[in-house]
Formats: sequence, structure tokens, C-alpha cells
Amino acid sequence: MSEAEIHPAATIVVMREVAGGPPELLMVERAKAMSFAGGALVFPGGRIDAGDHVLAELIDGDVDENAARIGGIRETLEEAGIAVGLDVDPAAIPELRRALYAGEPMGAAFEAAGAILRLEALVPFARWLPKSVNHKVFDTRFYLARAPQGAEPVVDGNENTRAFWMSARDVLAECDAGRASIIFPTRRNLERLALFGSWDDAVADANAHPVRILTPWIEERGGERHLCIPDDLGYPVTSQILSEAVRG
Repeated sequence: MSEAEIHPAATIVVMREVAGGPPELLMVERAKAMSFAGGALVFPGGRIDAGDHVLAELIDGDVDENAARIGGIRETLEEAGIAVGLDVDPAAIPELRRALYAGEPMGAAFEAAGAILRLEALVPFARWLPKSVNHKVFDTRFYLARAPQGAEPVVDGNENTRAFWMSARDVLAECDAGRASIIFPTRRNLERLALFGSWDDAVADANAHPVRILTPWIEERGGERHLCIPDDLGYPVTSQILSEAVRG
């Protein structure tokens, strides 16, 4: 796979704490017609585009890292109407989303909405880069972010058909019961997220496992081919029978 075919992307795991239960995560269901992960439950996110880099170059720090955070913030806002890493009046969000969908320069759109980027609010969690797959290859950076108080998602009506809050364990149970589907990276991340009883637990785990590029590989185990990931990055399940793994 040539470097030109690898698309930088960002995904945000938006988490809200619930009294008396495990944290809930923001999940979106992709439209079945989408070429990648069609019909699957995913965390909001997508490709990092040129506009993300334009804005990132105006901010101190690593441009690629800043662009990824900005892209994740933009995608979460566009896909689900949830503003993370962004100080903005909730009443301004619908017009801000309209401006972003219309292709208005992001910096100008944020300024018009009185929105201020808070890139430090995103906590690096993982970075996945698959190989030897039959779909577009994404170099995806995953971040954790707290949900704004009282925020409720909306459906974008384009790429997604559903947006909702649910605990990691319940999402996995829905998929195991055949009522929903998830791809391999989402399952592994949900299994890891299901370990956490609070936002603080999730952040502590993220800080304890410095992010490095994670590329799954295939190997023979017990007479069957397995899709495997490293065992030192905080994931409780590190392999799955290849024929059972949904890769996109």
C-alpha cells in the first residue's frame, strides 16, 4: 500500500458520566450505502481535510496533531451536533453546522459563532493504521473528550442514520445479539472502554499507555488464522479469529 493511499483521519470518543452506572459513549450508525463501514456503529470522526490544516497552521504546536484534533472536533460537530474541544453557545451550533456544511472557511465560521477552540480538551487514546485491507486505508487518531453538560446528539441525515448515548458494554451486547454491527477497531476500543468506570479512569488509562501506531496483523494460532494487535497498549482482547473479524 503506497503512502499516497493512506488517508489521515480522526475519531473522538465522546464520554458522559451517568449517576449509578458506567459512562455512556456517543455512537453513530453509518448509512448502509457508505463504502466504508456501511451500517456499522462507530464513534464520530472522519478524514482530516485541507481546511483542518489551514486552521492548524495558525496554532502553536505540531501541525499534523493540531489538524487531527480540529478534524475530529469538526466531524463530531457536523455528524452529531455535539461540540467538544470547542467553547460555543449551544444556540449557535445549528448555524455553525450549516456554515461548515456550506464549505465556509472554518476559522471564519468559528469566529462568527463566537466559538473558541480548546484542543487541549482532547486526550490522545489510540492510533490505528491497518494494512492489507480491501477498503480505503485510514491512519486514524482516536481521542477522548468529555460531553458538554446536557448535550444531545442529532443525526446529520447524510452519512449517519442514528446517533445515541450508550455504555460500551451495552453496545457490545447489542452487537453480540445481532442487533447492530461494528468493525474490528471499534470492537477492540469498546472492549477497552468497557473497563472504565469513570472519565478519570479513562484518562488515567490513556496516560498510562502512550499512543503509538497500531497495525493489526494476521497469524496462525491454534490451527486458525487470527487478526492480532499488540498486548501492551491497554486492550483486554488482542486477537480474533480472522473469519469473524469485520474489517470494514
